[in-house]
Amino acid sequence: MEFRKVTDSFTVSPQIEPGDLREIASAGFTTVVNNRPDGEEDDQSSAASLLASALQERLHYRHIPVVGSAISDEDVSDFRAVLDEAYGPVFAFCRSGMRSMKLWALANAGRYSADEIIKLARRAGYDLEPMAPLLKKS
Repeated sequence: MEFRKVTDSFTVSPQIEPGDLREIASAGFTTVVNNRPDGEEDDQSSAASLLASALQERLHYRHIPVVGSAISDEDVSDFRAVLDEAYGPVFAFCRSGMRSMKLWALANAGRYSADEIIKLARRAGYDLEPMAPLLKKS
């Protein structure tokens, strides 16, 4: 499992498994956000199995599934609410981490400058440069 720290309060990762949630909790995260739709790949863990494991580790778990690059305003609003309501660091994941990274960027447009968002994403291994015009509008 890869931890790709974006800020002190947000980390992103490619796909995780239920057994990874113990390590995530031990690392101090309080909330886990799953941005993968169930059934995207045959071998991925279901949202229900991840929820069960998250609850065993006393983690808050949210499932905000996003298909490909089709991120809606509602997805961004839901993600922003999770970030705002979290009482500790948030760990988000999808297949590669890119959808989670994009959601964080859009949820934080206006809180950080577009340049800051792009720089933070780049440090975590994600190229959000193509999103610059969208981030500057927000």
